[in-house]
Amino acid sequence: MTALPTHASIAIIGGGAIGTSIAYHLGKLGVEGVVVLERDKLTSGTTWHAAGLIASGGMSSETLIWIEQYTRQLFIDLPAETGLSTGWRQCGHIHLACDPDRREVMKRDANFVRSQGLERFELSSAEIKEKFPLIETEGILSGFWTPTDGRANPVDATMSMAAGARARGVRFFEGTPVSDFVMSGTRVTGVVTPSGTIMADKVVLATGMWSRQLGAKIGVRVPLQAAEHYYLLTEPLAGMHPDMPVVEDPDTYTYVREEGGGMLFGLFEPEGAAWNLNAIPQDASFSVLPPDWDRMTPFLEAAFERYPVMKTAGIKTFFCGPESFTPDGSYLMGEAPEVDGLFLATGLNSLGILSAGGVGHIMAEILTTGTSTQDVTGLDIARARPHHATKAFLGERIPKSLGYTFTFGPLPHWHHKTARNMRRLALHDRYTAMGAYFHDLSGWEMPYWFSPDAPPPKVDYASHARQPWHALAAREHHATRNAVGLFDKSFMGKFLVQGRDALTVLNRVSANQIDVPVGQNVYTQWLNHHGGIINDLTITRTGETEFLLITGDILQSTTTAWLRRQTRAGEDCHVADVTSAYTILSLQGPKSRDILAAMTGKDLSTAAFPFRASRFLDIGPVPVRVVRVTYMGELGYELYIPTEYSYAAHDALIEGIRAAGVDPVHCGLMALESLRLEKGYRDFAVDIDNTDTPLQAGLGFVVDFTKPDFIGRDALLAQKGAGPLTRRIVPFRLDDPGALLFGNEPILCDGRDVGIIRAGAFGPTMGCSVGLGAIEHSEGVTAAFLQGHRWEIDVHDRRIPATPSLTPFYDPKSERVRA
Repeated sequence: MTALPTHASIAIIGGGAIGTSIAYHLGKLGVEGVVVLERDKLTSGTTWHAAGLIASGGMSSETLIWIEQYTRQLFIDLPAETGLSTGWRQCGHIHLACDPDRREVMKRDANFVRSQGLERFELSSAEIKEKFPLIETEGILSGFWTPTDGRANPVDATMSMAAGARARGVRFFEGTPVSDFVMSGTRVTGVVTPSGTIMADKVVLATGMWSRQLGAKIGVRVPLQAAEHYYLLTEPLAGMHPDMPVVEDPDTYTYVREEGGGMLFGLFEPEGAAWNLNAIPQDASFSVLPPDWDRMTPFLEAAFERYPVMKTAGIKTFFCGPESFTPDGSYLMGEAPEVDGLFLATGLNSLGILSAGGVGHIMAEILTTGTSTQDVTGLDIARARPHHATKAFLGERIPKSLGYTFTFGPLPHWHHKTARNMRRLALHDRYTAMGAYFHDLSGWEMPYWFSPDAPPPKVDYASHARQPWHALAAREHHATRNAVGLFDKSFMGKFLVQGRDALTVLNRVSANQIDVPVGQNVYTQWLNHHGGIINDLTITRTGETEFLLITGDILQSTTTAWLRRQTRAGEDCHVADVTSAYTILSLQGPKSRDILAAMTGKDLSTAAFPFRASRFLDIGPVPVRVVRVTYMGELGYELYIPTEYSYAAHDALIEGIRAAGVDPVHCGLMALESLRLEKGYRDFAVDIDNTDTPLQAGLGFVVDFTKPDFIGRDALLAQKGAGPLTRRIVPFRLDDPGALLFGNEPILCDGRDVGIIRAGAFGPTMGCSVGLGAIEHSEGVTAAFLQGHRWEIDVHDRRIPATPSLTPFYDPKSERVRA
């Protein structure tokens, strides 16, 4: 065996499809000194038994579509480069729709993927039968055919990527398990193997189902867990041939494809089984698990009705092997927030082969430039919270993940039902008594809307139509616009930053000026060195050397990690996560000032308490920091209440609202969403992300270019000087009040696809759907461009006339906010 080097620029742990792809792409970028350390043999673990489907169906974001399409093209091109086949076969995929809601979800998805340059066509049941004669079409409404989809051989594709990596100097070491890490403070500086220690500038964890236990050695929480995953393979069948399409049926949780002349029949059952919660055995290289016939038989029987030939076919193999899944069904990528220098690419949720090429490309970008040209906000491991990686949580959540992976999402109102009640608001019990309908938001039980006078109406998770609860959310919306609404925003991340150099560090990472008087609040973004947004937050200066930061729920770990990494040696800057220390109640609406003034006896006029000012007020018996700020587009205030005082402060607020002759209306996140979209307020990781600069996002007004050295400044100046912006985030409204926006709807300019609605909702004040869309135009997205063309948005196969604007539709001059 070749001796291990003593040093590597990048040490990749794991020689499956993902680790090998990362190595290949680093080699393509010319990175030297890359090594891959494989515990056993390349493809051992889960790659070897993957089905190899390369399908675009259900890829619910532009990033996921890009990943799948990049992988597809890579597998087509690799053989010419390496001389080794990837097993690519363009056989096409058919996704079945067996109920109206599923068909609507698939039609919307088809519109979306077509806007990304793919072909997808709706087929009748007869046309499905023509393409796959062995199927029983009773109960099928239609199918969606993607002719460019196909399949690859996972082992062959991995070996072809490995050959390409070796040709570029990457060194592979099989039979070299990593047992531990070398640390220098919070930085990973090497790995320990039985063959010796390798010091490394960066380390990549691409170890699939072993990732959680390996990360735990140095306090890195990796939220994934292996589960049993099944497929059945028949003996050769008359009528099966290699070019038959793959057929996926979300309603029976199955996919079918040809294999060796037989039918390979895979299952993603809705109630799976976790495998080895305590620890994955080190020798589980090519594990074949004993199948649970009793548990799987009902799913097999239901699926056999769809493919009657299976009832009499000879069974060659009923295979059960492990596959890792994550709690939210999204990948785990990027630098670990707990330590520096450790990067992860794991938790692919049985989509590892179709994602391998794209994930490898993105990870190579991150490792060499610090960011990606693709939106990775929904894939960043830093989104996870500590409880997501506990055995108890994973043991309850992961068995449902197989079926969730196969739901062909996103379903518009779906949410997890298992492993709930992890994080409860201080006022949770009161909200329950008020008829709150709760959703899981980063583990928080968050009210989405309230049904105070009747039992909550049923929610149809898959429907894109109006539902009874829409009227409840509209009631909350109108209360906020016309009088006052009370929101609980305690799910937001909260941080206290203190120290002699706290201002220096915060000004370095913030695009806006943070050197403001004590008691002033600042809205700002944090940027990467390319100018892309990585955090969207407010900062209140609470003292000469103390600041209170409020961030989004998925940015809790990102915030502490970024500040740690940007604080230089010798600087005195300390960060405390105080998320659990405060309840945030947000009193919003035109009557909010009068209510607070009457309660406190203080002058709260704009002259005395202007927009973005902060001060302490007594809310009943409780001293509370109050900030005049809004996310709903109204005169309003956020109250930061020490958690133990939540009940007393809430009692005082309700009493004060009633004393003003106003009916207290508690509001959920659905009302918040419609209010902020009418006003055009941005939401990080929803309608703005790391690929957007503040200029493109319409947030240039909070960039202070007079500051000399904030991160991303040079990139923004270059973009500012390059002429009109060719991509921008733009508010849209539909001209048809009956059409509803949810997100991912294509935007058309004079009949041509130019962008996507990133977030949308019905705006009760506007009387129509409103949304924020990302659009591109090579000559610049200007006001003249928006006004001089015909605009439409594709909603469920209907091109609805739409109106764009560079300013908000609601209160464009913010006169209500600053009143």
